Amino acid sequence: MNQSAPLSNLQVRDVESLLHPYTPIHRLRETGTMVVERGEGVYVVDTQGRRYIEGMSGLWCAGLGFGDEEMIEAATEQLRTLPYYHLFGAKSLEPAIELAEKLKEMAPIPISKVFFTSSGSEANDTQVKFAWYMNNARGKPNKKKIISRMKAYHGVTVMSASLTGLPGNHTGWDLPVDRVLHTDCPHFYRFGKDGESEAEFTARVVRSLADLIEREGPDTIAAMIAEPVMGAGGVIIPPKGYYEAIGALLAQHDIIMIDDEVINGFGRTGNWWGCQTMGMTPTTISAAKQLTAAYAPLGAVMVPEDIYQSYLDHSAKIGTFGHGFTYGGHPLGCALGVKAIEIYQKRDIVGHVRRVSPTFARRMARIAEHPLVGEARHVGLVGGVELVADKASKRPFDAKKAVGPTTAKFVEAEGAILRALGDTIALCPPMIISEAELDAMFDCLERALDRTEAWVDRERLRLE
Repeated sequence: MNQSAPLSNLQVRDVESLLHPYTPIHRLRETGTMVVERGEGVYVVDTQGRRYIEGMSGLWCAGLGFGDEEMIEAATEQLRTLPYYHLFGAKSLEPAIELAEKLKEMAPIPISKVFFTSSGSEANDTQVKFAWYMNNARGKPNKKKIISRMKAYHGVTVMSASLTGLPGNHTGWDLPVDRVLHTDCPHFYRFGKDGESEAEFTARVVRSLADLIEREGPDTIAAMIAEPVMGAGGVIIPPKGYYEAIGALLAQHDIIMIDDEVINGFGRTGNWWGCQTMGMTPTTISAAKQLTAAYAPLGAVMVPEDIYQSYLDHSAKIGTFGHGFTYGGHPLGCALGVKAIEIYQKRDIVGHVRRVSPTFARRMARIAEHPLVGEARHVGLVGGVELVADKASKRPFDAKKAVGPTTAKFVEAEGAILRALGDTIALCPPMIISEAELDAMFDCLERALDRTEAWVDRERLRLE
């Protein structure tokens, strides 16, 4: 799948100057990069003039697509008024105040205060610091461990990458750090045992979590963090009843539930919040990505009144609340967050997601019939297509054969951009996408799967 033509001048400049995240950087001199020049609606166009349906909303975040004039106008107005200021030292900004008020109004649980960050990684990193700070204030200095899940994704800072449960984020990075525990991934298709029902699988996973808590000691565990629908680990949708069961278990042991809504939030799953779709009851919430429809970087942590009171107590004891980011609450990001939420509401984006979701579901059901597809899972406008060497036994391909990444390249060749998460192809189109555009995106995926099947057979990759 190497690029046959020589690299363009721009591609050479790219390879000579940029370090690309989540990229096999050792191959870039052969393959080059796709240099994206502009965006329009659900499409992006590269410097070669090729037009693609951006079926991943960039990185799960461009919910309003590209080139929205209301967002551009809001950004321009804010830049002219106040391009930057901060929230340190009792300074404030009207856009930050207004966005915090909006988040409190629309939160799925009672929220007292909002703390702004620059990204989802920073938000989840902050969640851990906040949990530690809270328990220090409460006189529980040993209650500090954080539970996450295998195949979870919570970011790439030292702590948030430790919470992430993916080998590629740990190997070679000296992660995870101490105080981080990982429990089972709630993916029935991949981890259910032969003859086990979904309900039995859920009960087993919950028992495993209970055993972990008992083994470590509940008085040493501060929190569990979870994405309602697990994103970068493969778009994994936990079984019904899972969150209700673990929620009861955590409450029994005074362990808070951190809800990572970075991908799920603002309509993606067909509700404002993924926790509402999945039956999760959070204690605190992280948000980012579609918070600004990706028109500027911004993240947020939302906390309830009782936890905020613990911060007040410790601030009084120490003399300050010693945490913050230079760009946390940036006026541009906050102004765009306000405008994005206004647009989501007045254009009824949640309603639109619900209206087009049946088309998404219909096409995913058709994809599920493909010989290479083991499972096609989805909720709202997010889905994952897991590729397997053998459909009956669920046997995966050898990861070294890069079947998923090769399929993603075929998808690009067909005119869409999707993302390979190992051998799962993720779909997360802008929430403004039409039914016709959804059909066009799935047409690209179907043609790509046929090309992958021919390549797999030619290379004899299904053989054990």
